[in-house]
Amino acid sequence: MRILRTIAEVRAAVASARAEGSTVGLVPTMGALHEGHLSLVRRARAETGLVVVSLFVNPTQFAPTEDLDAYPRHEEQDAAAAESAGADILFAPSVDEIYPRGFATSIHVSGVTEVLDGARRGPGHFDGVATVVTKLLHIASPDAAYFGQKDAQQVLVIRRLVRDLDLPVRIVACPTVREPDGLAMSSRNVYLDSESRVRATALNRALEASAAAVAAGVTDPADVVTAGRAVLAEAGIEPEYLELRSPDDLRELDAVDGPALLLVAARVGAARLIDNRILEA
Repeated sequence: MRILRTIAEVRAAVASARAEGSTVGLVPTMGALHEGHLSLVRRARAETGLVVVSLFVNPTQFAPTEDLDAYPRHEEQDAAAAESAGADILFAPSVDEIYPRGFATSIHVSGVTEVLDGARRGPGHFDGVATVVTKLLHIASPDAAYFGQKDAQQVLVIRRLVRDLDLPVRIVACPTVREPDGLAMSSRNVYLDSESRVRATALNRALEASAAAVAAGVTDPADVVTAGRAVLAEAGIEPEYLELRSPDDLRELDAVDGPALLLVAARVGAARLIDNRILEA
């Protein structure tokens, strides 16, 4: 595996691979790689000829009050993990390489960014995500780009972005990878102390409780959400949101009469955690 620092190096490597008839897969990450990230790398390895993993803590998607400076950074460890999962290239640019002096362009996706994390983290969050993903897609020119379903809203934003800008890339959403006790794997799990780590399992159990309610025939969204909130309350967790939305465009639902996306975000100890599940009526 090669570690590349510049856009020119990545473009040259991709051009060389394409000249040999290879397809290209891109796995965008902010580092602190865990099994969830590595499952994306392995999927890309199985489906494409050249696997590019980007490692870039994107400052434009963090609000001033968020954890940019504290976000875990372990490049040597991440490089070894990416290589073991099958990456060919680790693209680890500097901030100046991605956002050179005078950079003044931002991508805004309407319709799926104003609610949930967009409402909680501010309008700049998904603008930052959309902008850096657009840049990475242009830099690596992949046939497919791989994202985790844990970040369900982000996946919808990127799908809308790719559709609206006619970008020639297939967006692949891979299943959420969980710890044995059900906690969704996240780079921010390292912020959890032992007590918070136990409490954090309530997020997945809340999703399970709401899923059980739907399986039992409950169709009123308020009642479905109430089942999940009861589990969170028992763990002493007040969610930032726990909402049922359309899995296609995040519109609010009047009834659970088909697939529904239940999303949760909550602060548990020092960590802000998110999770989600598709509920089937």
